[in-house]
Amino acid sequence: MIRVHPFAAVRPTPSRAAEVACEPYDIVTTEEARKLAEGKPGSFLRVVRSEIELADSVDPHSDEVYARAGDNLEAFIRQGTLICDEKPGFYVYRLCAEGRRQAGLVACMDVEDYRTGRIRIHEKTRPDKEDDRVQHMLATRSHAEPVLLAVRDAPGFSSLLAADMNERPLYHFVARDGVTHTLWHAKHHAEYPDAFRDTTVVYVADGHHRSAGADRVAREVDEGRAPRGEGEQHRRFPAVIFPAEQLVILPYHRLVKDLGGLSAKEFLERLRACGTVAPTTNTSPDSRGGACIYLAQRPDAGSGRGTWFEWRPNPSSLEGRDAVARLDVSLLQDLVLEPILGIKDPRRDSRISFVGGSAGAAELMRQVDSGAAAVAFSMFATGMDELLAVADARQIMPPKSTWFDPKLRSGLFLHRF
Repeated sequence: MIRVHPFAAVRPTPSRAAEVACEPYDIVTTEEARKLAEGKPGSFLRVVRSEIELADSVDPHSDEVYARAGDNLEAFIRQGTLICDEKPGFYVYRLCAEGRRQAGLVACMDVEDYRTGRIRIHEKTRPDKEDDRVQHMLATRSHAEPVLLAVRDAPGFSSLLAADMNERPLYHFVARDGVTHTLWHAKHHAEYPDAFRDTTVVYVADGHHRSAGADRVAREVDEGRAPRGEGEQHRRFPAVIFPAEQLVILPYHRLVKDLGGLSAKEFLERLRACGTVAPTTNTSPDSRGGACIYLAQRPDAGSGRGTWFEWRPNPSSLEGRDAVARLDVSLLQDLVLEPILGIKDPRRDSRISFVGGSAGAAELMRQVDSGAAAVAFSMFATGMDELLAVADARQIMPPKSTWFDPKLRSGLFLHRF
């Protein structure tokens, strides 16, 4: 069974929820966060990106930054910007965007389920990013942002959520990006653990570094390297669990600065050697198995503006490939980026960059037409079925494979330990 625990959330006063709630720490730069928090003294960005209150010369990963995050959190509580619920409970969180709705349970998960693989991952974490989360958690004595989880089968779960959404919400507001956020205090407290009694696995959709960091913090406390609070709260971390079928993944596109010494004509010839290439009016693939490519220069006219092509790999390229190797991003990496353009490690190669989320063809074309990139690869979105298959196979997705949208808002609930 999957263990879900109620917790006493630290959350905004209702009148300030819209001001407090902010973008997750990892999708905004320091400069973007500074602009977003301008004129908003209660913005939770002052906790998750606390370097915005310090000089530009300060290292965002310095002790001073983590200490400021802890000080700001305590000040928010002391000033009444954030309040602490007296009793543990569950919460229901719904996001509405562009006619789509997704509703999930806000609960604390058990690090033991993470360690044993009942909370299943699909992404490799970076030690430096884990270190950042661990330091932030220890400095604030809290898990400031939740992990996004997906569940494939939990009988009665959706009906419980629906029943709780009939109650009066704690918060209901529209964020600056047009997404509507609504939070309820769940009434069916005793029934949620039972809804997961027969569930053997849930999946980390977004928040791999947060969950890995929470595991490390629990070890730090258990092994005496960090102070222990009351009870077992240090061995739990907050998450929002959504039915998998409600989650939407947007594509993650690729941009490459140069063609590795090839001319546009030579590049197209190399592409044709591993698949079919044809001019297209499409700016994104209409199905899995390939990519739309925006090339910086017309090979026949040399106008300096880009041309769109559709590339599909040869069917023989799919033979013998496992769940990871059959992903479109894997096919592109294995057949194009590495052998043709010389990009062996997309995690570290400075020649490649990524454009995720709602930024689509217009941004790819802008980058290529401006000369910032020589070629863009517009990808078809990875499907939830593909992600779950990779996680079930205990394999790791390639970097920058998924962009979940809409994003959870930070600051609406946090877990103290």
